[in-house]
Amino acid sequence: MTTEIATLNTANFAEMAQAMGMGADMAKGPAKASTLPRLRIWNQPVMGQVEVKGKMKNMEVIPAGMYRLQLPDESYVYAEQVNLRVFVQRFMYKRYDSENNSYVKTIMAEDLNGDLKDNIGGFNCGKPAGYIEDFQSLPDNTKALIKQIKRVRVLLGEVTLVNPVDAEGNETSFETVPFIWEVENRDAFKTMGEPFTQLGRQKRLPVQHTINCGTEERTLPTGASFYLPTAKLDLSNTIDLVEEDQTSFSNFIDWIGNYNQYIVDAHNENMGKQRLSKEDESLVDEFIQIDEN
Repeated sequence: MTTEIATLNTANFAEMAQAMGMGADMAKGPAKASTLPRLRIWNQPVMGQVEVKGKMKNMEVIPAGMYRLQLPDESYVYAEQVNLRVFVQRFMYKRYDSENNSYVKTIMAEDLNGDLKDNIGGFNCGKPAGYIEDFQSLPDNTKALIKQIKRVRVLLGEVTLVNPVDAEGNETSFETVPFIWEVENRDAFKTMGEPFTQLGRQKRLPVQHTINCGTEERTLPTGASFYLPTAKLDLSNTIDLVEEDQTSFSNFIDWIGNYNQYIVDAHNENMGKQRLSKEDESLVDEFIQIDEN
């Protein structure tokens, strides 16, 4: 007779389901898509039909530079400012594959110090391993590939939209909801990292405070504009943790685990199956020539 003592922990479904022998049955079910609302800054105005003096005209209903939250039902909510309570931060690489009109993504990790498996059977979305001491000495194709790969700061937590509006620009009520935000712009990556540096110095956890975010406009040489986040950490108020926060934290950790498993499965499936494009073949040739010198 076993003397092993087991503790029920309903806050961690994945762990308890495995302990209770549910894994095999759950594996038979269909894969589920992410249900986390996705946050981003929307750089273009949203146009809509507005009645003016009895006539419908196409006008701007949402200005550029607003935060946009994409909900699981594919609807959108917008706000000039958002308040974030971050439960988990992770890092990944991401690259847009124009040939296949899809994204190459790696697993999410606690840092970018190691090689990360990606969904096409490689690592780091094609970025060479290790620190690149002299970028300019690399082959042109290698440099072009590296420039396409983005470092991504992934934030998961709860978001509150300040004075939210719907896709038609109408005021709407909206509760605080879970979110994921893949921060991939280089400057935005740095900006959204500053609150975590402050928290580390203060020896405080992100979940204990909110980050108040707005946007600021930047202009390109072409005259076009884009928007970057502003981030102000609120250290004046400390949020007391409650039981629901443990459940939310566990859910975010489970979500990351499921995502990473999806990437690993795709990585294993595609290992050795990648066909080299002419550009990639040229890249391999250049590496071979370097090794021969």
